[in-house]
Amino acid sequence: MALTWRSFDFFDATPIKLADDDTRTFFESNDISSVCSGSESLFLGSYDGTVRIVGPSWKVLRTFVASEQQHGAITHMLQVEGTSLLVTLAEGDMVGGDGAATAAGPVLKVWALDKLNKKTGIPTCLSTVVVNNGKKPFPVSAFTATQDLTQVAVGFANGAVTVIRGDLIHDLGTKQRIIYESDEPITGVELHVEATLTTLFVATTARILKVVISGKGHGQPPKTVEDEGCGVGCMAVDKKTGEIVVAREDAIYYYTLDGRGPPTAFETPKKLVAVYGDYVALVSPPTPAGETDTMRRRFWGTTADSIYTLTLIHPDLRIIAHSETVLADVKHIFALWGDLYMLTQDGKVVRYHEKTLQQRLDMLYQRNLYTLAVDLAQKCGMDAQHQNVIYRKYGDYLYQKGNYDEAMTQYIKAIDSTEPSQVIRKFLDTQRIHNLIEYLEELHEHHKATSDHTTLLLNCYAKLKDIDKLEKFIKSEGDLKFDLDTAISMCRQGGYYEQAAYLAKKHGENDLVVDILIEDSKAYHDALDFIWHLEPETAHPCLMKYARVLIEQCPEEATQLFIDYYTGKYRPRVDVPVTIDSAPVVTNGGFVTGAANAVQNLSNLLPLPYMNTTVVTSSQQATAKPTVGDLSIKTETVAIQYTPPRPRTAFSSFIDHSDEFIIFLEACLKDDGLSQEDKTDIYTTLFEMYLHKSNEKKNDDQHREQWEAKAKSLIESDKTAAATTKPPIENSNVLLLSHLSDFRDGTTLVKEQSGLLFDIFRSYTSAKDTRGAIKALRKYGPEEPQLYPAALSYLTSSQKILEEAGPEELASVLEKIDKDGLMAPLQVVQTLSKNSVANMGMIKPYLSKRIERERKDIAENKKFVTQFRSETEQRRAEIADLGTKPAVFQATRCQQCSLPLDLPAVHFLCKHSFHQRCLRVTGAPIPSGTIRSSNSNNLFGLGENDAGEADADSLGECPICARDNATIRALKKSQEEAAERHELFKDDLERSEDRFKTVAEWFGRGVMGAPGIE
Repeated sequence: MALTWRSFDFFDATPIKLADDDTRTFFESNDISSVCSGSESLFLGSYDGTVRIVGPSWKVLRTFVASEQQHGAITHMLQVEGTSLLVTLAEGDMVGGDGAATAAGPVLKVWALDKLNKKTGIPTCLSTVVVNNGKKPFPVSAFTATQDLTQVAVGFANGAVTVIRGDLIHDLGTKQRIIYESDEPITGVELHVEATLTTLFVATTARILKVVISGKGHGQPPKTVEDEGCGVGCMAVDKKTGEIVVAREDAIYYYTLDGRGPPTAFETPKKLVAVYGDYVALVSPPTPAGETDTMRRRFWGTTADSIYTLTLIHPDLRIIAHSETVLADVKHIFALWGDLYMLTQDGKVVRYHEKTLQQRLDMLYQRNLYTLAVDLAQKCGMDAQHQNVIYRKYGDYLYQKGNYDEAMTQYIKAIDSTEPSQVIRKFLDTQRIHNLIEYLEELHEHHKATSDHTTLLLNCYAKLKDIDKLEKFIKSEGDLKFDLDTAISMCRQGGYYEQAAYLAKKHGENDLVVDILIEDSKAYHDALDFIWHLEPETAHPCLMKYARVLIEQCPEEATQLFIDYYTGKYRPRVDVPVTIDSAPVVTNGGFVTGAANAVQNLSNLLPLPYMNTTVVTSSQQATAKPTVGDLSIKTETVAIQYTPPRPRTAFSSFIDHSDEFIIFLEACLKDDGLSQEDKTDIYTTLFEMYLHKSNEKKNDDQHREQWEAKAKSLIESDKTAAATTKPPIENSNVLLLSHLSDFRDGTTLVKEQSGLLFDIFRSYTSAKDTRGAIKALRKYGPEEPQLYPAALSYLTSSQKILEEAGPEELASVLEKIDKDGLMAPLQVVQTLSKNSVANMGMIKPYLSKRIERERKDIAENKKFVTQFRSETEQRRAEIADLGTKPAVFQATRCQQCSLPLDLPAVHFLCKHSFHQRCLRVTGAPIPSGTIRSSNSNNLFGLGENDAGEADADSLGECPICARDNATIRALKKSQEEAAERHELFKDDLERSEDRFKTVAEWFGRGVMGAPGIE
């Protein structure tokens, strides 16, 4: 026993001091026949049939007689916990009428302690039952009942067991039946109640039996559980587990409905057993005389035969929690008020109070029994945080002993409430790196690791070069157990780029994936392919961050990605597994097919960010057969709607890559969805790039002309369209870029579109480009006549320029000036006289023609003057004749009807004659013989004046001359109205080439005349 059980003192033993003399006298009188506890009270039965109730102050609170028999002893009692019901079982002799003693059965009574009789003051007896034992006078050796008192079992010393069924509380009648009889005394009975099944365990001196007294199996004969019994008082029930506890000399046995459970070996004689919590209280009798216990007898002498031993053991932990020697027989052991009590035959009561858990643990710590301390803490329901303290102490103890592996095991158990740094510092030695790795891994599993812990763990992996553990760590399933940024950073620092990229991709850190592939792995094609697999919103920042590097390393693919993205044609690539059935099997069909399926399954489950199944060299494609990887994955594109960014945001990415930039810009121009602002940016930038390319090769004229032609095509207006379309490039930008790149055609074209023809010519003259100036003069001269005077001045500015142009060109300019009258001869002479380049021989033809033409003009003008003067004199003479001389009319026929004239007739001064009947006048009838005058021939008229004299117009006019007269009057009226509108005169004068002639014309219209004067 000493080798398997550890002894401690987990209980404090305290003798109870009784409250008063009466109570003390009763306890010391040895008159206590039975004891039970419950409902915060102690119930004591005496041999005289009296029941005493003792309170927490150890003072008798109430006393009543429970047995009507003479000298009837209360041998068994049961208090129903949580109620006021008390069951008493009294045994004794009933006195007959003749004074002789007659055998009688035990009497069972149920008392209601809260219902007192008003007359006597004792509790009310609810029911009384005489227990049937076949009228055999044998004492009761065991007694038990259910909590509802519907079933009671009574065991007798003659081997009989009687079961009482009924409602004892309401006294509605009971039934009794002897369910078991044997020759072996009954030493114990206990009930096991489980739902609707009630089983009675019966112990005799020779066996353990069970019998169903209620529920399924009721009525069947008792079944032997074990062919070994126990003594009286050595059977109890564990109320927590429902197990039946039986104490024998060799061990403590446990029984359930399924049979006997594992026993707990504890070799010692046992007189009494009781269950208290997790403990079992055992009372051992004195060693019989004659047995070998010399040390005990030598110490105690003759009193050794009356020494009992109380032992409290913890069967599960194999701990002797308390052991005490008692010098008197132990009568009863009971639990009350949270403690365990022992009542001896001499009336002494001892309380056993369990020490606190911390005190018990300290005892175990002193003996370094940490495993036992953990078990004790778990049995007591200690929380995990306090258990971790024990693990940590155990780990410290093992570490001091040098058992590092076991110490780490304990530290890991205490990981939830232990400061990690306290443990890590102990295992920083290189020789203990494996323990450190184990601890750091557990920290991550428990989500208690910081970024420093992750760094340390990855450093340990790197130091051991343990790639397998590293990959297992970063590819662990479930939630993220470490700081992602730290893990990625450490993998990159240690050169584990593939693992770093895996982590970044798995957790959606797409920008970090691109960083690793480009900056660390230098896998530019893989990085570009990865970007092409991203969503548009995610792909753009990754693409822009490394645009220049990607264009440098993968110019074609990167440029195409830019084009697709910025033109709205970007489609994320998706790797879709395809079936292998269609793939041809070359050899070993079963093996190849199985391998292909395995790889396909893995590709479905695991992300493969670095597998690029589409990149195969041409030579490999020509010679190699299809591989499993090629057959398992294909790339598809998925259409996603997104808003493309403005093209100008990508311009900076193409620095030092003009060819790719031009391809990008040209592709963007084909996009129909461009805004006007974006078109302006693209046209301007593309124009600049064309000019930049034209200047790359200084001595290659063909190369320069090729790119300048492209640049010129951008700024030329589209004249083939219905309306002339002007390119969306600002003229100022074209002029600036053309000037910086020495692109004269661009400058010229812009000035031409802006109508700055004179500036174009001036640019040639400023550059002393005579051929260009002559070309511009011929092209723009018809639209801008003032170029000819400027050309005249330029051609005669120096002898060299004149020689380059030739005399013919000078003569042509002079001819144009003379023909269009662009300059007066005096101005021409003044222009040529500014220097000594031109001579008289050059301008002689011009002057000769000019003088001859002016002479002709003078002669013609003189002729017109003479003609107008003669006509004027003739008109004046006619007017004078009309006013002073008689008119002779010689017409013989009417001008209207061509018949001979007859009276009445009308004669007009215009020499036209009419029959009066042929005239239709608006005025009064004209008398026959009246001579009328027409205004066409009589400008001053014969009608009345403003004073009231008759007017010829009011009397009628010649029908033949009326139309011409109306025209003349309308012209005169319009001239009079125009003479009052001076703004017309000024406008005509400003637009006129010969202002003197214009003034003369308006003078003739009367613009200079005074108002009211004809």
